Amino acid sequence: MTTKPRLAALTASLLLAACLSAQAVTLRIANQGDATSLDPHSLQESLQLTVTGNVYEPLVTRGADFKLTAALATDWKQTAPTVWRFNLRKNVQFHDGTPFTADDVIFSYDRARGEGSDIKSYVGQIKQINKIDDHTIDIVTSQPFPILPDLITNWYIMSKKWCEANQATRPVDRRKGIENAASFRTNGTGPFRARERQPNVRSVFTRSPNYWGKLDSNVDEVIFNVVGNDATRVAALLSGEVDVMEPVPVQDVERIKRDGKANVLQGPELRVIFLGMDQKRDELQFSNIKGKNPFKDKRVRQAFYQAIDIEAIRTRVMRNSAIPVALMIPPQVRGYAKDLDKRLPYDTEAAKKLMAEAGYPNGFEVKMNCPNDRYVNDSDICQAVAANLARIGVKINLEAETKASYFPKILRRDTSFYMLGWVASTVDVHNVLFPVMGTPGEGGRGQFNLGAYSNPKLDALTDQIASEVDDGKRMAMIHEAMKLHQDDIGHIPLHQQTLNWAVRKGVTVVQLPDNFMPWKFIQVGK
Repeated sequence: MTTKPRLAALTASLLLAACLSAQAVTLRIANQGDATSLDPHSLQESLQLTVTGNVYEPLVTRGADFKLTAALATDWKQTAPTVWRFNLRKNVQFHDGTPFTADDVIFSYDRARGEGSDIKSYVGQIKQINKIDDHTIDIVTSQPFPILPDLITNWYIMSKKWCEANQATRPVDRRKGIENAASFRTNGTGPFRARERQPNVRSVFTRSPNYWGKLDSNVDEVIFNVVGNDATRVAALLSGEVDVMEPVPVQDVERIKRDGKANVLQGPELRVIFLGMDQKRDELQFSNIKGKNPFKDKRVRQAFYQAIDIEAIRTRVMRNSAIPVALMIPPQVRGYAKDLDKRLPYDTEAAKKLMAEAGYPNGFEVKMNCPNDRYVNDSDICQAVAANLARIGVKINLEAETKASYFPKILRRDTSFYMLGWVASTVDVHNVLFPVMGTPGEGGRGQFNLGAYSNPKLDALTDQIASEVDDGKRMAMIHEAMKLHQDDIGHIPLHQQTLNWAVRKGVTVVQLPDNFMPWKFIQVGK
C-alpha cells in the first residue's frame, strides 16, 4: 500500500474514534511497532513493557524524575541482609473490582519465574516471598541484594483470581506460539484498561474509573496506532492526525523542527545496540562452514568487530543520532568505566589478517538476523554491517523481519548472528551482567545471552557484585567483569541509541531515558 492510501485509512480510523468519543480527551500515538502481547510477563522488551505498564503496575516504579517511587507497595526496607519487608497499598482494586492483596504478589512471582516467562531475570534473585498478612510481605533473596527495589520496577502484578478464571496462569510463550486470554485482554490495577486490541494495527485504552492514584494527566482515551512506514507516520503527525509519534526517523528530525507544528524531544537513551554470535554450538547452524563454529575463535569475533566502520554507521545511517560505544552500557548507567570505553580500531586489513590466522582467509557465509521495526534504523544498520563484512570475505545472508516474528526466533536461539538492543532498566550494570552477559542458567541468568557467551570468572564476579554493599569494592569488581567481557569480545557493542520523539504542540509528555512513555504524565491541550 502506498503512503497516501495508508494515511487516508489511518485518518478515517482516527476520525471515527473521535466521533465516538467526542467528549473524551483522546491521545493519539503512532509507533513503528506494536506490543507483541498484552501479557506483562511474555516479553522483556521496552515497547512491550511501556504499553503493558500503563495497565499493570509493579510494587515499585519510577516517577517523572526517573527516581524510585511507591506503586503497589507504599514503602519497603531491609529487615535482614536477605529479607525485604514490603507494605502493600490498601484499598486497591483490579479493573474487575477484585481487591489487590499479597496473594496476587505471590502468584505473580510464581508466574514470572515459571515456564514461558520472559522476565525471569527480574525475579531471579528472589528465593521466596512470605505472606505476613494481606498487605504485608517479606521478599527473601538468595543472597544479600541491595538493588532489589531497582530491579523489580518492570515486574508487573497480575490478578490471581482473574488468571485462574481465564486459564492464564502461565505467561504467553511466543517462542512456542502459545497464546492465552492475557495476550488480548487485561485486568490490571493501572490507570488505563484495554478496550480494543487489533494486533499490529491499533489498540485502544480507556482511563480506569477505579484507579487508586491521582494522575498528572487529563487523558481519557489512548489510541495506540501501529504505523510502520516512516513517511506515513511523519505525515500523520504533520497533518495533525496523531499527537505523539515515536521514533522520529533520523532523516526527518530537522524537517519536523522546521515545520513548527510539533516539538522534537531528544535525549540519550539507556539503550546500547550490539551484535551477538553463537559461541556454543560445535557447528554453526546457519553457515556454509560444516563441522565447526568459527565464532568460537576470538580472532573471528575480533575480525568482525574491526571490520565494522562505526563512524560511517554513526554519520550516514544514524545521521549523528547515535554515540559509538565500546561497552555494553552507556555512561549514564552505574558501573560505567570511561577508561574501558575505547573501541578497537576500524581496520579492514587487520580484520583480514585475523580471519586468515583463524583459518578463514577467504571468509565464510553466515545468516544474520535483524529486526526491521524495533530499533532506530535497525535493518539499515544490519545492511551496513553486511557491506562492511563483505570486505573481509564474509557473505552475510541478511534476514530482516518484523519483531513479531524476529523475537520469538532469536529467543529460541535459532540464530547464528544477530542484533539486539538492551536498556539497563535498573540504571545499574548488574542488569546487563546477569541477563545479557552471564552464562545461561537458572533464575534468568543469561536469558538474553542468545549466543551463549560464557566466562565462569565473570559469572562469579556478577554474583559478588549483586551482594556487595561497599561501593569501592563493587566498582572494582564491575571494572574487572567488564574488562573480561571486552577482552573476550563476548559481544560487539555498536552504539548508544538517541531518543527522538515528536509531540504535537499543546501536548506535554515526559520523556524517560529508558524510552518508556507513561500516559499518566501526559496532558493534551485543546
